[in-house]
Amino acid sequence: MGGQLDAMETVRAADRIVHDVGAAWMLDPATAERGKEAGYANPFAFYFAGRGGVLGDVDADVVAAAMGWFPPQVVRLFWDEGVAVAGAREAARRYAATCVQWGRDRIGDAGGERLCELAGRVVDAAEGSGLPLFCGWRAEPLADDVPARTAQLIHVLREWRGALHLVATTAAGLAPLEAVLANDTEDRARFLGWRGDLPDCSALKGRRLEAEDTTDRLAAAVYERALSPSERAEFAELIGAVRTAALG
Repeated sequence: MGGQLDAMETVRAADRIVHDVGAAWMLDPATAERGKEAGYANPFAFYFAGRGGVLGDVDADVVAAAMGWFPPQVVRLFWDEGVAVAGAREAARRYAATCVQWGRDRIGDAGGERLCELAGRVVDAAEGSGLPLFCGWRAEPLADDVPARTAQLIHVLREWRGALHLVATTAAGLAPLEAVLANDTEDRARFLGWRGDLPDCSALKGRRLEAEDTTDRLAAAVYERALSPSERAEFAELIGAVRTAALG
């Protein structure tokens, strides 16, 4: 390994991979199957109660505010269904167990102990103000074995980036649905649960780009203080190895 990356280059090299690997375990059919084995017949109830369960015994509106991109009524429907199974905190524990197992199945030793060390330093260096979902997952215990811990840390990093982006879109004056539509097609909004007539948000693309830039700057500031230039290059390379192992 060699080379150096500045903080913004690290954002561009690593953050998309973190997003894609973090999404992969949540969307994997094996995760839904493990949720069913854990008592959640509805995979959406498992997702919302499991991912949001680190917030504790809260109203669904709190979860919707922390997650950001989903219609509040959809969050309420599936959150209430999911927490009825075993409560919020237990849902989070069971959801985390699927992340751990996915890491063991799909990541193996890619990245290794060194990636866990570097990723952990980034996680620890992040300021948590205004990022409750990230802080909730950061506070959860990590597994002892490297494949499981790698999957957990990538999930925490994904929650960090997502929470930063929610803050940035809000600061840019975008409501969640506007942020989705200014960035994606209607298909993405439908996937997230939005129904009915959707507004034309094409005029808001400038605000969406502003929010993306803000997100990148906020993330880069953490990489800057957490890792040296050579460590940032190493981090990006090791994250790439995890993508290859997990996603092919």
